Amino acid sequence: MKFLHLLPLAAATSALVLPQEEVFEDVSIENHHRDWVDEVVAEKDHVVSEASSMFEKYFQGAKDKTQDAWASITETSSNALDAAFDQANDASETAQSKVYDAASGVQSWVDSALEDARETFDEGHHRPHHPPHHGKPNMTVYQLISESKYTTKLAKAISEFDDLVEALNSTISNYTVFAPTDKAFDKIPMHGEKPSKEMIKAFLSYHVVPDFAPAVKVLSTHTFPTLLKSDHLGSEPLPQRLTPRISLRGLTINFYSRIVAINIFGTNGVIHGIDTPLFPPPGAIRTIDFVPEDFSTLELGLIKTGLLEKLNTTDHAGGTFFAPSNFAFKKLGPKVNAFLFSQYGLKYLKALLEYHVVPENTLYSDAYYKADSSNIEPSGKNGYFHVDLPTLLKDRSLAVDIARYGGFISIKVNAFATVSVQDVVAEDGVIQVMGDVLVPPKKLGGEAQYWQGEEMSVEDLKERLEPFVAKSDL
Repeated sequence: MKFLHLLPLAAATSALVLPQEEVFEDVSIENHHRDWVDEVVAEKDHVVSEASSMFEKYFQGAKDKTQDAWASITETSSNALDAAFDQANDASETAQSKVYDAASGVQSWVDSALEDARETFDEGHHRPHHPPHHGKPNMTVYQLISESKYTTKLAKAISEFDDLVEALNSTISNYTVFAPTDKAFDKIPMHGEKPSKEMIKAFLSYHVVPDFAPAVKVLSTHTFPTLLKSDHLGSEPLPQRLTPRISLRGLTINFYSRIVAINIFGTNGVIHGIDTPLFPPPGAIRTIDFVPEDFSTLELGLIKTGLLEKLNTTDHAGGTFFAPSNFAFKKLGPKVNAFLFSQYGLKYLKALLEYHVVPENTLYSDAYYKADSSNIEPSGKNGYFHVDLPTLLKDRSLAVDIARYGGFISIKVNAFATVSVQDVVAEDGVIQVMGDVLVPPKKLGGEAQYWQGEEMSVEDLKERLEPFVAKSDL
């Protein structure tokens, strides 16, 4: 069942159309030219409806208390979280209009967030002392959530887990909570069965980052670890991650949940309000399946080669999928594509796709879960990181270079192909969306000769892939 359109794509991607219609008679591939932001916005209601119907009964008891809370506020509150949401509510229509009008609106939003954050955040200091606008914090993040009229549903859920309450009340460590408002929970359709306590705990843990991350840090960070530990990212449980991204909609988490209030400081951390609950991500292959119009060529290739069934499991210790879009396949040219998807070319296609799959190594833009479950940071604030990643294609690795300057990160593969959309988190790893198909290098005089995007002939492609195709299949 398709329940979560998490995956954004670069603007103006288009689908592949081959001259031999019989090759694709079982799959319809269309041309689409759209901004990935529009894709996420258009699908958001469907996403939330499908993914979260099971939470309805659990939160229904709090529904009457919070009906129309954002539309009608009649009382004042000393809670800093209430004050922040009051201000966000008053300005929401104006602010949203501005950021949709032009990119300059985004810059205004960023400048405002940075101005507030810099008042309290100095590099090397982890605790907030003088939060903007609300005075010195005197409540923990849990107390702020539990006493706010905007987060009654979130507070009710957290209160059933003593360890979460204890953690968010403790001043030993700092936490960042991406807090869905009651209005965010109202997006959950009113049907379905109450989920298990384990599922609710995982859902709540995915909203908590065990670190102090005010807006300035959120803006400059590509992924955050959460309290949710996944058994499918390494040989030992490792933190599932969140992906903050700035867009014309403002600052979002996992590309679909928009931050609507920032920098509500407590004595042990900070809260950011979000307009859509965050759901633990599905597996990588299922995520690919959610956007067939952008990955129909890839998905067709996985089906025809038998790799879809093989990869569509979380029974492995993480991984990285460098997923080429339809546009990437189109750049190979019609002759190469017609060959790959012909009956004779399927063995070559399988080898080519295996070259895009990195088993047991999960490489984010700013974190690296190695096969032994160790976690390293690829680069500091400014720096360069290189790693050779093994693939499913025997004896062929991917040379990955990550360059970072401040909050800007570039990922290149084989010194040529650029990751166009970074860090699409998955239950069993991460997807890095490629604007180019990755082709194994030739071995000339002991050195690897990588493909640099030049026009490729069928014979050249076969030469690169024949060492990995059984002789009986040639």
